[in-house]
Amino acid sequence: MLTIVFLTLLSGALPLYAADSASAKLGANAPDAVALFQKPITTKHSMSIGGANISYEATAGHLTLLKEDGSPRAKVFFIAYTKTGEADPAKRPLTFSFNGGPGSSSVWLHLGVLGPRRVAMNDDGTTLPPPYKLVDNDQSWLDMTDLVFIDPVSTGFSRATDEKDAKQFHGYNQDIESVGEFIRRWISDNKRWASPKYLIGESYGTTRASGLSEHLQHRYGMYLNGIILVSAVLNFQSIDFKDGNDLPFTTFMPTYAATAWYHKKLSAPMQALPLEQLIDQARIFAMGDYTLALMKGNKLTSGERESIIDRVATFTGLSRDYIDKSELRPIIFRFCQELLRDKGLVIGRFDSRYTGTVADRLGVSMERDPSHHPTIAGCFSTCINDYLTRELNVTTTLPYEVLTGRVWPWDFSNAQNEYLNVAPNLREAIQMNPSLRVWVLNGYYDLATPFYGTEYTFEHMGLPASLRNNVSMSYYPAGHMMYLLKTSLIQMKTDARGFFK
Repeated sequence: MLTIVFLTLLSGALPLYAADSASAKLGANAPDAVALFQKPITTKHSMSIGGANISYEATAGHLTLLKEDGSPRAKVFFIAYTKTGEADPAKRPLTFSFNGGPGSSSVWLHLGVLGPRRVAMNDDGTTLPPPYKLVDNDQSWLDMTDLVFIDPVSTGFSRATDEKDAKQFHGYNQDIESVGEFIRRWISDNKRWASPKYLIGESYGTTRASGLSEHLQHRYGMYLNGIILVSAVLNFQSIDFKDGNDLPFTTFMPTYAATAWYHKKLSAPMQALPLEQLIDQARIFAMGDYTLALMKGNKLTSGERESIIDRVATFTGLSRDYIDKSELRPIIFRFCQELLRDKGLVIGRFDSRYTGTVADRLGVSMERDPSHHPTIAGCFSTCINDYLTRELNVTTTLPYEVLTGRVWPWDFSNAQNEYLNVAPNLREAIQMNPSLRVWVLNGYYDLATPFYGTEYTFEHMGLPASLRNNVSMSYYPAGHMMYLLKTSLIQMKTDARGFFK
């Protein structure tokens, strides 16, 4: 999953984007024009990071994407943090951040790990009771890089100029194009082409970042220094539990094992293993005997089937009877409902450490995700709305869309009749730009984008041997949003220092 000293309010410190002349086009008699769309407004702050005082400016507002004829297409909302007092700001590292969904605003990485303010939580990642509050984030990355948080069209305060035509932004290709155009515009308007440039995305944001790495190079000649992928999904075949697709059952197996270990559902010998050792054994089983068994299908002998049932039960904590009836293939949403059924609890998909009660103890699939509701949804929504209005002086009357379904159905027509896989795009970007480094962050308890699926994707990416060291991976004992756990938040900052250096 984020006290600031206010010195002064600057109304014209940054360029007045063509964006804002677009509001004027709504007409002088349109009183809501100013209230709807926010001219970028800058405030000054300071805080302590790692014992050092950091002074910075925060700019929040809309940037207008334009058509070739100069008419507005969309207003994209952003929040930018730039460290002040730099001898040459143009050469300071610059990182663009976004989350996923599709349909998510940038709030999670913003108020969870990167920004100068973060949601106050318990050290184990559980939420405090409402009303929620922000605290200074002494693990912010602002001491290492300037930060720009992007809300893609229809998320946050970002809107299409013609809402009836918003679907033009709701798809893989459309999203890459519009976010890429925003990045080019922001860099040009703020004279930052000379800065080392990075992208950080979470979940579907890693899909976007991988696509952007190639798009920015091909379209604008913008070569990046680094890409940071938090809880990555590049090959959607690795997470899609559909008939005929056995890959997810193998890619989820190590996370099933970690989850069962955490909830003490394994046998005594397995429970006694250190987590990493257990995971290594689960990897070997998943890529070996389990994959072969799934490939054999009905050609498994009765003895082979009984052996695989035993081993799946050993790693997942599920009963032999359940494994047998599931045809050796426990589906994620059923696994979450089944593992702690005897206690009347469901486990989280985003973070399987979390548990919640269920109304229907005979239910087949999870009723809700306890690692999203009530744990994080309310506190992040409350805090971003309070922060924007009370600390950053944003005055728009638009509702801030934290996580919206208005972008669905998402257009995946670029991958029609196949699974979306952007690993080749990232491979192309690295081969074109051998200096491009990729850092992948994984949570052991992430059942949304499991770490072994990410490992599988990169192992099958086809990178030449000479470029494989461009990719590094880190692991944390938490879930999809590993930074909610205080120890992981701190470790992420330590690991980030190494990456940026």
